[in-house]
Amino acid sequence: MRTAILILAICILAAACNNTKNNENTPNITFSEQELSIINSADSVLYVLVVGNKEDSLILRNSSRDFTEDELNSEYLQKLATKMLTTVQDPSQDGVGIAAPQVGLNIRMIAVQRFDKENHPFEAYANPYILRYEGNVVEGPEGCLSIPGFRGVVPRRDTVVMQYFDVQKKENVVDTVAGFSAIIFQHETDHLDGILYTDRAVEVTAKNREPENK
Repeated sequence: MRTAILILAICILAAACNNTKNNENTPNITFSEQELSIINSADSVLYVLVVGNKEDSLILRNSSRDFTEDELNSEYLQKLATKMLTTVQDPSQDGVGIAAPQVGLNIRMIAVQRFDKENHPFEAYANPYILRYEGNVVEGPEGCLSIPGFRGVVPRRDTVVMQYFDVQKKENVVDTVAGFSAIIFQHETDHLDGILYTDRAVEVTAKNREPENK
């Protein structure tokens, strides 16, 4: 009888240890079903939300959450990055930057064209934050894929120090960005906080549809 009880206790202890180990190894992935539906969608070019649609506008005005550490190392990160890069470069959009809220996801990811690098590559970044603003304040023209048919004049700093997770290199980076690329970074990180360029613009004018800057 004592032997049977001892064996049972050992089995229970082993099962508990195994469950603890499995819980430690379970990725902390918290994507919702809706988020996964967008990330795993068959189309490589995603629908771009517009402010003229009430439901779209609610997403565009929400703040975005960070990716968890496990999510940064998951297959979903690369899937989303690839689709955002494809979307922003598609002739139907022809932009130089896009943020995840613009494709329906309130998660901190942006894709930008780096005019400060050779060949002006498009790159994707997760969990981007502006650590500090530097340089001079300049006023320049901006558009937005989510506000088609309009253009504005927006004051921005011409240099920013960025912190982000580089999706291609899979590492955290602190990066000083200047010139037009700095403007794009500010525009796209604003999207992650529910801010549109029209909130900052000193002037907004309607015009015929043309390829938008961001």
